[in-house]
Amino acid sequence: MVARSSRKAGARALLLLLAAVSLAAATRYPVTGIVLKVDRPHRSFDASCAPIPGYMEAMAMPYSVLDNRELADVKPGAYVDFTLVVEKERSYAEGIRIHRYESSEREPLLARRLKLLEAPHATVKPGDAVPDFTLIDQTGRRVTLSQWAGKVVAVTFIYTSCPLPDYCFRLANNFGQLNQRFAGRMGRDLVLLSISFDPVHDQPKVLAKYASTWKADPESWHFLTGPLDEVKAVSRRFGLNFWPDDVYVTHSLHTLVIDRRGRLAADFEGNQFTARQLGDYVEVLISGR
Repeated sequence: MVARSSRKAGARALLLLLAAVSLAAATRYPVTGIVLKVDRPHRSFDASCAPIPGYMEAMAMPYSVLDNRELADVKPGAYVDFTLVVEKERSYAEGIRIHRYESSEREPLLARRLKLLEAPHATVKPGDAVPDFTLIDQTGRRVTLSQWAGKVVAVTFIYTSCPLPDYCFRLANNFGQLNQRFAGRMGRDLVLLSISFDPVHDQPKVLAKYASTWKADPESWHFLTGPLDEVKAVSRRFGLNFWPDDVYVTHSLHTLVIDRRGRLAADFEGNQFTARQLGDYVEVLISGR
């Protein structure tokens, strides 16, 4: 009896040792990325991820999970954090967490506080049909969202005199890189809309000069303005809040992607994603994968 008990204890110790060796052999990397596709039957998801120092460059690739419950709240367009576990024979993602945008920077933080003072209003959520709207572009033409039915439409909000390089300039630069990446599909498959929430200053001539900085073709990348109340109505519809003061415009940060069916596919809040990640997501929508 004593010998049998000793053998069992030895077997347990061996299993614990093997498990410890296995854990020691695994390498773990923190990862952030934008989800491109979720395949729950095969316990996997595709994501466009930032570089993993010492392991791999930024790229879009599939990741497997061991437990399908990891994917319970994960949807295309979500910005996620997770741990990539790399073992000798396999790799997998664990601890997937939806990354909520939070900022201690002056404008986004103040925008959140000011929003609390406003009466609640309905906003379009991912999956909802996007209501039509009409504004004026940099050529002085009135353009309407519905005229691009059947195309992917990306929308962001800027003002041309924004002094902060990490805010409006970065969002405009993201679109500038989309414009280059999808040069052969601009206007045919993809349309870009940059809406100014400083319409008093950003009249068509000002927007045309700003658009030239990005070599924007007015047939496929529209810089939009209009009466203040109309710009406010469109902005509030997408959860974008702004408040002009004597010098600057306090505002939140949103980049939206509308699919070919006219539904809001994703709402990327903030400025922490990269132009490449945004482009990878747009690529999936354009190709219909």
